[in-house]
Amino acid sequence: MRNESLVYATNAAEIPRVGPTVPEARSAAHDLEWSWLTGIEDTFITAPFEKTGRTLDEYELTQHYQNWRADLELMTELGVKAVRYGVPWHRINPAPGEWDFSWADPQLERLLELGIEPVVDLVHYGVPAWMQNAFLAPDYDQRVAEFAARLAERYRGRIRRYTPLNEPRVTAWYSGRLGWWPPFRRGPRGFVLVLTAVCRGIVRKVNALRAVDPEITCLHVEATDLYETQESALEPEVKKRQELVFLALDLISGRVDETHPLRPFLLESGATNQDLEWFQSNAIELDVIGLNIHPLESQKVLSRNGGRLRLRTPYASPLIVDRLAELYHARYGRPVLVSETASEGSLKRRRAWLRDSVAAVARARQRGIPVVGYTWWPMFALVTWAYRHGTKAASAYIRQMGLWDLRLGPRGELLRVRTPLVDAYRELVSAGAPVALAAVEQPP
Repeated sequence: MRNESLVYATNAAEIPRVGPTVPEARSAAHDLEWSWLTGIEDTFITAPFEKTGRTLDEYELTQHYQNWRADLELMTELGVKAVRYGVPWHRINPAPGEWDFSWADPQLERLLELGIEPVVDLVHYGVPAWMQNAFLAPDYDQRVAEFAARLAERYRGRIRRYTPLNEPRVTAWYSGRLGWWPPFRRGPRGFVLVLTAVCRGIVRKVNALRAVDPEITCLHVEATDLYETQESALEPEVKKRQELVFLALDLISGRVDETHPLRPFLLESGATNQDLEWFQSNAIELDVIGLNIHPLESQKVLSRNGGRLRLRTPYASPLIVDRLAELYHARYGRPVLVSETASEGSLKRRRAWLRDSVAAVARARQRGIPVVGYTWWPMFALVTWAYRHGTKAASAYIRQMGLWDLRLGPRGELLRVRTPLVDAYRELVSAGAPVALAAVEQPP
């Protein structure tokens, strides 16, 4: 169970709504009906790793490109009426000024035929290979806005939910801080330069989408971390790290003003006053905030060990779900949606997380927090990012965290193996929005 003596990064009652108050003009977000969703992992890193020559295209690795019809049919077994679904920008826009929707139209049309609303992921970590310097290309924001506008125009009035970019902070971390992905920058300066470029692109995309159809709703999906410590001396570090978790959403919504605690860090690491003023002048409303919550990754505990800072990521209690929903709603005053959650491991562990995380959502809703949806993501297993750097077959990197497992067949095909979780999820979907409270149990 959670140790309540821990010093948490923030307390919901203490969180100011940093920066401008969000106007209520776009009331449609407040009126959203509850949605049960699922999705297919859609990381698209087109640049080969120099030591292995491998890219990271999850649709290729999970064989969704050839199995998409059957995969979409599987969604109907769950009874969901909406899915987070990525479209591969690198295939749709294979060269500057060249557009090919042959791998997007059939899939999106089929979802609509099945009565399933796509919440379209426009960018999931990667850009087309031809875009030199990736997010730091001088025309990145214009290119990605054109991509968004073309898709929105194509489906005007038929698709009205989009995710402009999945996990901007994680994108900047791997592309700008660690140097794993294009544009391969490293260090705090790289992180800030990529983050501000990514966030500028988000603003441009949202404006481009709304110029096509003012009724479009954007789901802003971000990875959530909850930092904590048992050592009071580390509380300032915990608070700083928690502010970093919020930074992308703060930037695009114009909250990074002169009083923001991370403004000095941004300016020291490559951002300019003009950059930050641009975000304030071009702030966008956050229609719905998507929370990606994973029990193996989202809880962070800081401690000192022999003078060195130590970071642990224990398996999180389901209480993290209602706590994060409370934190984000208190900070931004907007509806939230669990846009990704799943537990890797045994069926018993996955079933426990499904039950208890849904119960956490029910508790949050009972307290008046507008949690408007829940997504078990991924629908079936994924291939870990380590594949790109590794040398084993893709099947060696499969993480079983879905409602269906992926198992290697005799001809190298990846079989979608139904688990009892499919029926469990369908039962939840058929019952409507979660209201009943269940006991919270920690999985083994």
